[in-house]
Amino acid sequence: MIRKLIFVILLYPLMYFPIHGQDFILQEQDKQLHFGAGMITSALGYTWSYSKYQDKKKAMITGIATSILAGVAKETYDNMRGREFDERDILATTMGGVAVSITIPLFKKRRKL
Repeated sequence: MIRKLIFVILLYPLMYFPIHGQDFILQEQDKQLHFGAGMITSALGYTWSYSKYQDKKKAMITGIATSILAGVAKETYDNMRGREFDERDILATTMGGVAVSITIPLFKKRRKL
């Protein structure tokens, strides 16, 4: 449990460091909103899958896939309405989904038989 907690503590600061001389993606307000949407959709997907299958791996995959699907659907909708299709929005949504899908199992208590 301690190793998992240390991993999470070390993972989150990486979101704030510049990459290749550019400002990091989550410094833009629009991308922060996409990150939050990815967190919500991933949590919903994870919860649904875990309650149905009782399998953490399937739940993680479902959570991440749900956030990717939400990001692609939103950008497709924006594109149909005449706005630009922004792959970075999909990346931010997916990052939110990955953050939640990896974090939830770390703090779930194991059932004792």
